[in-house]
Amino acid sequence: MGATHTNGGSRSEARLLSAILVVAICLTLAPVLRLFVEGVTDEGRPSLALMGDVLAQPSTLSALKHSLVTAGFGTLVSLVLGAAFAFLVALTDLRAKAALVFCLMIPMMIPPQITALSWTQIMGPSSVLLKTLGIAPPLGAPQPLYSPQGIIFLLGIQHMSIIFLTLRAGLRAIPQDVVEAARISGAKGVRTWWQIVMPLTLPSLAAGTAITFVTALGNFGIPAMLGIPAGYATLPTLVYQKLAGMGTTVLAEVSVLAMLIGGVAVAGILLQRLFQTRQKLHLVGSTSQPLALPLGAARLPVEILLWIVVFAILVLPMFGLLATSLVPAYGVSLRFDTVTLASWHEVLLRQPVTARAFANSFGLAAGASVALIVICLPLAWLMERRKTRLARVFDSLLDLPYALPGVVLSIAMILLLIKLPFTDATLYGTIWIIFLAYLARFFAVMFRPVQASLKQFDPAMDEAAQSVGASLYRRLRDVVFPLSAPAAAAGAILVFLTAFNELTVSALLWSSGTETLGVVIFNLDDSGETGMASALAMTIVCVVIVLMALIQLFSRRFPKGVVPWQT
Repeated sequence: MGATHTNGGSRSEARLLSAILVVAICLTLAPVLRLFVEGVTDEGRPSLALMGDVLAQPSTLSALKHSLVTAGFGTLVSLVLGAAFAFLVALTDLRAKAALVFCLMIPMMIPPQITALSWTQIMGPSSVLLKTLGIAPPLGAPQPLYSPQGIIFLLGIQHMSIIFLTLRAGLRAIPQDVVEAARISGAKGVRTWWQIVMPLTLPSLAAGTAITFVTALGNFGIPAMLGIPAGYATLPTLVYQKLAGMGTTVLAEVSVLAMLIGGVAVAGILLQRLFQTRQKLHLVGSTSQPLALPLGAARLPVEILLWIVVFAILVLPMFGLLATSLVPAYGVSLRFDTVTLASWHEVLLRQPVTARAFANSFGLAAGASVALIVICLPLAWLMERRKTRLARVFDSLLDLPYALPGVVLSIAMILLLIKLPFTDATLYGTIWIIFLAYLARFFAVMFRPVQASLKQFDPAMDEAAQSVGASLYRRLRDVVFPLSAPAAAAGAILVFLTAFNELTVSALLWSSGTETLGVVIFNLDDSGETGMASALAMTIVCVVIVLMALIQLFSRRFPKGVVPWQT
């Protein structure tokens, strides 16, 4: 009887795994495959002629050069800032580390278009904040951020948290006794750091650098808001501009551009995985205490310096946004007699597009979170129990839609869904194409924490439930779900937080009636409604911080490592 139950359960698990894997592959990998097919065919026949033509265009070569320059130097800025903070936070006896780490995570959670908007409000001749302080440049002076240097600077600030997180994880794995052994051997001060700490953290530092480069390469919000006014196109903004023109061969052309971005991004992903693989060779099995170096008399000056940097990159731009949102027109000084809430009232209470965008963004983010829980929980459990070849292949590739730039995924979704198979129907121009793009984009964000928590799951509990006749559904409901719920909840919150502010994917997929918050802010600023754009941006920043605070509040209930900014 027990064998019958076991065989029946195995068959049920195999069927369910196959069904969910098909759904997951259609969501995540089918769009990427469709993009590749479009780029290497011409009217259904294999051809590389169009690819050669597009890649040889001066605009393509220029945009590629601009993308590599801005992403490369932006990554260098992130490396300097993120590494400095990581070394000091992870290796020393700084106080208030939790607050410092939380603040360092906020720039990464704030959408890039808001980052660009906030910084343009504190620089240039029309800056309300500078006018109020009486130090604004003269009218007619150029906006310094509308330049390659401005894009590089803001990409560096936007993505420094990635370097910080990956390097900090590597540094915290260094045991105290390794450094103590070096000290006994005569190594001191800088020599200890250079000869012992640095070699052990190079793999995590290199992996973080690769991720940062790929993320900066696909960033749309910052190059769009700073580069388009300056006539400086990167590959993502070139794709956006070409798609807006909608010529006869535009989808084929932008698919080639998307493949070019994706090719550079995949090279970065492979590099990152190489470094992560090498990282496993270090410090295996160490159970000693983490490294902690006292700063002594330098502690207070270092703490003051770090908080000044946090104020400069986080608080000051938010002041600029707030000041711009409180004046009747962009460029007016902020005084008691000029303070007004007109922009807030107009954008939040009178503009129908704002209410629609809030509803769309909330619905899409919440819907994606719930749908991914429903798919990822049973899939992660079944893949852990039944390590089939297809499951292993999928596991190795599922990070691709998240790692690829959002503009690449958008083009892939358009190609896949502009005409549904066997019908004349299309999802392009509907909210469903954005929803499916979000599922593909954030699948790994949900799946990986759930997968990590289920790896710690004792299979004896499930086997005991199976031995007494519990059905597959009941075991999922009563055993698997309660044990993995904290990780799933953390993943859902992070998916919601990221999707709620998303622009890069939806910028190419929205149409009238399906606007998201990121799209509305971009369009308001593009049309010169800077005050309303600033008011809406400040509202979203407040939402982001509240959501992050909620994650922090309930973080003790989540598995260790799920909340990235926990110390």
